[in-house]
Amino acid sequence: MNLTETKITSKEIYRDSFLNVFEDTVSLPNGKQAQRVVVQHPGAAAVLAVTAEQKVVLVRQWRYPVEEALLEIPAGKLDGKNEDPADAALRELAEETPYTAAEVKLIHTFYTVPGFGDEKMYLYLAENVQPNSALAADEDEILEPLLLSRDEVRTALANNQIHDGKTLIALQYWLLYC
Repeated sequence: MNLTETKITSKEIYRDSFLNVFEDTVSLPNGKQAQRVVVQHPGAAAVLAVTAEQKVVLVRQWRYPVEEALLEIPAGKLDGKNEDPADAALRELAEETPYTAAEVKLIHTFYTVPGFGDEKMYLYLAENVQPNSALAADEDEILEPLLLSRDEVRTALANNQIHDGKTLIALQYWLLYC
């Protein structure tokens, strides 16, 4: 079955330093037309970091669109399409937490909001995590780093205390495969 939608026209609605929003008219496989809003994003990297004591490194951060402080793994946008996502993951870990890692290993890639955006997330597992970061978070990021054990993660998941998709994926990976 052909599911391909073909762009007919595209109108830019908004542009800033890392997001571009378009309203497109597309031709559907059945011959009809439809409108699609598309948010273009440079991509992002996230990192599952586990200390030598087998505690996962998380941050609590206010997320304005959902009006809630979310518990998340360290993550952030790529600085342009040419930044290596592995480098971004290492940078975000060091900026958002007191920890660094010697290297990262790609776990998985996924689209965060494919219904309206093209953001591709690169999820990494940090290796040789150490509490020695000298970097600081961006001025507009106010973060509370914290560590959770496997049991604490299981409890947080069971009590619906983690609402962030990338973090749910990462923690399930940790509990199942690490």
